[in-house]
Amino acid sequence: MDYHEGIIQVMNLVKKYGDFTAVKGIEFQVQKGEVFGLLGPNGAGKTTALEMLVGLRKPDQGTAMVGGFDITREIKKVKEVIGVQLQSTSIFDLLTVEEILHLYASFYPKQVSISYLIEEMLLADKRKSRIKSLSGGQKQRLAIALALVHDPWIIFLDEPTTGLDPQARRTLWDIILLLKKKGKTIVLTTHYMDEAHVLCDRIAIMNQGELIALDTPSRLVKNLQSDSAVEFRFENESTEVNLHEIEGVKQVRMHKDVYVLYTDDLQITLTSLIQMAADHQLKLVDLQTRTATLEDVFIHMTGRRLREE
Repeated sequence: MDYHEGIIQVMNLVKKYGDFTAVKGIEFQVQKGEVFGLLGPNGAGKTTALEMLVGLRKPDQGTAMVGGFDITREIKKVKEVIGVQLQSTSIFDLLTVEEILHLYASFYPKQVSISYLIEEMLLADKRKSRIKSLSGGQKQRLAIALALVHDPWIIFLDEPTTGLDPQARRTLWDIILLLKKKGKTIVLTTHYMDEAHVLCDRIAIMNQGELIALDTPSRLVKNLQSDSAVEFRFENESTEVNLHEIEGVKQVRMHKDVYVLYTDDLQITLTSLIQMAADHQLKLVDLQTRTATLEDVFIHMTGRRLREE
């Protein structure tokens, strides 16, 4: 897939609030038909970047082409080809699902079948229900349905699964993948690494307003040069131990009292770790091994977790 020309082209986009720069000259392209993720912690600038692309905030510098239209000069045309689901969508609570969809559809010259949209968003049994009676997951699916009433080419989803239970999140993932299968281009923001890994063809990692990495999930993880992570604690802490001396270790990280060793030879590292603990009369507890993840990529690049506990 050629990523040099995209349905979205972002060029040196900057947004300032007084002395604070929320988005610092980011640049990227989104290819037609892909799911593109903006991944980062709260406050990274993901939502601000998305809001500039959909016309809710004006850039202080730079611009972007969305669907072939310039966001600073042709925002009305941009809005004709995009659908947007925001983190906090205010909807008339006393209307039914069917009523609100017909209302939104009336704003556009072109509409899709409301009945089909209700079925597609798994809301058929809630068709006549008032919006205030819907669960969190149902409200999010309705918000996406509202973004789709005019059959847009490009869909922007701002943290679509935040606050949802695991089952509701999985249901929404299935819907996003269905939209991709239909040829829609999807840009989503998230701070869930598992969500980004499952849904996104490519991911732009943002931190403190900057775009610090952009690639496919698998290549981002591969760039760690470590296939595996070993996590453990010491029951009796010792300052004499140098974990970098353990065989096969590429990096050492610590979060609270948990150590993480990154390695591309798990067996050698485990053997060496156990021998070192025995030599220093240290007891290893909560020892586990796992495959390296996007969370590890973020820790490697920033020195902190994606979602601080």
